Amino acid sequence: MPKHLVSGLKYIAAVNLTKQGYSQKEIAEALDMNRSTVSHYLNGRNLSWKSIEVAKIITEMCPRDFLLLTHSLTQNTEITRTIIGTCQKKKFRATIRNSCIGCGLCVDTCLMKAITLRDLKAHVESEMCCGCLICVEMCPTNSIEIKEVEFDGNNRSN
Repeated sequence: MPKHLVSGLKYIAAVNLTKQGYSQKEIAEALDMNRSTVSHYLNGRNLSWKSIEVAKIITEMCPRDFLLLTHSLTQNTEITRTIIGTCQKKKFRATIRNSCIGCGLCVDTCLMKAITLRDLKAHVESEMCCGCLICVEMCPTNSIEIKEVEFDGNNRSN
């Protein structure tokens, strides 16, 4: 069953990448598939529609569960990043407070590779952040804040 779920997630990602203007060759490379499989997916062949339904549910999970489940299914960080980046509907803005001590725990735990250390302080590429909050939980100084934002970049009001 995990292979079917990965196929469903790759199908959704392939459709989204096509809408973004990527070629079948680029999609095949990004998702580690052959071009024939991408072509079949985009033409609705060789698919388990139940797997796609379950994959859609996975994409609607909270960001942490979506990330961790996808990573456990694919066993591949690059493919996980591609799937999360193309399928997640929410956007996040991360800020680092001055209390950051540059320990690097956040860098080591970020599966999306959205965090780097510069000048002994963490920096987050918000465009790459999936909002899983793993880095927030790992930060010993509570220096990381992540907020969901509207697509125009404004903070989302609750």
